[in-house]
Amino acid sequence: MSFRSIITTAALIALTTVAAPQAQRVAMPTADAPVTLTAAGNEIRAALVAGDLVNPWDIAFLPGNDGMLVTESAGRLRLVRNGTLLPDALWEVPTPRGRDVLHGVVAHPDFAQNRFVYVSYVKPKDDLLSVAVSRGRLEGNRLTDVREIFVADAWETAANALNGRMIFGPDRTLYLTIGDRDRLVLSDDNSIRLRAQSLQDHVGKILRLTDEGGVPKDNPFVGRADARPEIFTYGHRNPIGLAWHPETGELWVSDIGPLGGDRLDILHAGRNYGWPLVSMGRNYSGTLVSDQPWWRPGIEMPRMFWVPVISPSSLVFYTGDRFPEWRGNIFVGALTGQQLQRVVIRPAGRGGGQAEQRQPMLTELGVRFRDVQQGPDGYLYLATETRYGSGAADGMILRLEPAD
Repeated sequence: MSFRSIITTAALIALTTVAAPQAQRVAMPTADAPVTLTAAGNEIRAALVAGDLVNPWDIAFLPGNDGMLVTESAGRLRLVRNGTLLPDALWEVPTPRGRDVLHGVVAHPDFAQNRFVYVSYVKPKDDLLSVAVSRGRLEGNRLTDVREIFVADAWETAANALNGRMIFGPDRTLYLTIGDRDRLVLSDDNSIRLRAQSLQDHVGKILRLTDEGGVPKDNPFVGRADARPEIFTYGHRNPIGLAWHPETGELWVSDIGPLGGDRLDILHAGRNYGWPLVSMGRNYSGTLVSDQPWWRPGIEMPRMFWVPVISPSSLVFYTGDRFPEWRGNIFVGALTGQQLQRVVIRPAGRGGGQAEQRQPMLTELGVRFRDVQQGPDGYLYLATETRYGSGAADGMILRLEPAD
């Protein structure tokens, strides 16, 4: 890509980046009263699936109408079955520390045969924290035979940018996000952030594992003495959303910037995504993260970026039939932006390329959207919270459905 193309693309993206309009707040849906809203030109209904959750972080649907798994970041794995949230946890983090300890959950592609469920969580060691993955077998209403299969080499004293979002690939390898672990987030110091550029640990990386927690033989850095073999891509800040493009088969990731500079990237094995050498965001002090925000040799450009920040926590490509006019669109859950954002990608015109139209949705609810997933029924499901790590049982799972 030429420098002129980079600037043109950046200008197109900047023109389509808008802050969410201030919306009149509405009451949250209850079990007996869904809320009808206007979103992206459609009348839709937000229905309550499960309430009284403590900071729900991730959603995973089980094959065969076996239910929906939900992680509460406070440490409990929950199950919604036949439309009802079971009162008891399937499993709890064995060594909880704080209110933000359980993150990702995903079912094995062969779940119908092996019943395997994977969870990611915060693992303590002395005064340090990292991310671990365990695998268990769902039997009835319990996760049994839970065994730790991987621990990331991303140890730091603070619980910042841990991540742990997981997704299986078509080849049954498991992808896992790890943040930059920057405990100096209010500082301009790059000393910890630069670990995202090192191949010698897992900080600021997307990892690719076997379903047993091992190293796939075709990972890009296998055989290099100066690199950890689990690394798939590097140079990430706070990557939380993962989704496979339904047509191209590419893996996309959303990455939260500091003050601005949120990114949406297409992952390619072995590539460098720049943090903190390249960033369109600012430090929390207001200074620029990088003196070269657009491009450096050997560093991948974002597919999209956000200024001002929305904190994109999750994403999904919609492929269902319930909202045919949304088919092929990207839906992004936002934390500080307190919105579900619909992204429509269209050809940019004679100059070639593509442009994005972004439509903030559900801002009237005034909540943070931690996860968005498409259910097997074609509806969109959302995990919401009111405040990060609040410990309050006011989180919800909502279902978006047509109003008529």
